[in-house]
Amino acid sequence: MATASTLTQQSTEFIGYVEEWLQRLQPFSLRDELREPQRAAIFSADMVSGFCRQGNLASPRIASLVPTIVDLFRRAQGLGIRHFILAQDTHSEDALEFGTFPPHCLRDTEEAQTIPELQALPFSDLFTVIEKNSLHPSVGTTLSPWLDRHPELLDLIVVGDCTDLCTYTLAMHLRLRANAYGLKDQRVIVPANAVDTYDMSMETAAEVGAMPHPADLFHSLFLYHMGLNGIQVVSRIS
Repeated sequence: MATASTLTQQSTEFIGYVEEWLQRLQPFSLRDELREPQRAAIFSADMVSGFCRQGNLASPRIASLVPTIVDLFRRAQGLGIRHFILAQDTHSEDALEFGTFPPHCLRDTEEAQTIPELQALPFSDLFTVIEKNSLHPSVGTTLSPWLDRHPELLDLIVVGDCTDLCTYTLAMHLRLRANAYGLKDQRVIVPANAVDTYDMSMETAAEVGAMPHPADLFHSLFLYHMGLNGIQVVSRIS
């Protein structure tokens, strides 16, 4: 087993590598690189009030994503994309997840509602909301049947929160599903500027009895891990 000093050295070198990898990410042109708008979809993870503005898990880092994601939705619709899938926490009162995270996004509460900025879009009737009672977008949800009904999809763009939790699980599910079914033409695209995660310092974690959560580190490492698994991580959608 490696010593602490060896792990520290290896980690420092690797984190430097990840930083360079992130800096090399290229933008993705929605107009020029999207193959067929009618065969594309935008997947949003947990852009709900309970992560943006109110409740136990609301984060200013997540709230800052709102303008970028709303702008992407507008531009995508303007180019002809008609599939918008919103995977959103809609928890039961006895959700087992509350043993790990404090209660949040309870069914029939404002926290579980799509953020008003997305609801206000004139094409919000196109949204398909996938209610989920865990981090996973497909277990116990309607996502798999929806995907089965749309085998024509080529470009799957994933945005939202959190980079290392629900967004990661959503993007990985889409990528691994494509691998399992041999969908060689299907690609999963994650723009780094349209995903983020929450921050909890070691000091704050000790005060509230939670586990620390270094946002910048986890955001970077999980973007890298998505890229490692064949997801097309880009700097932004231009």
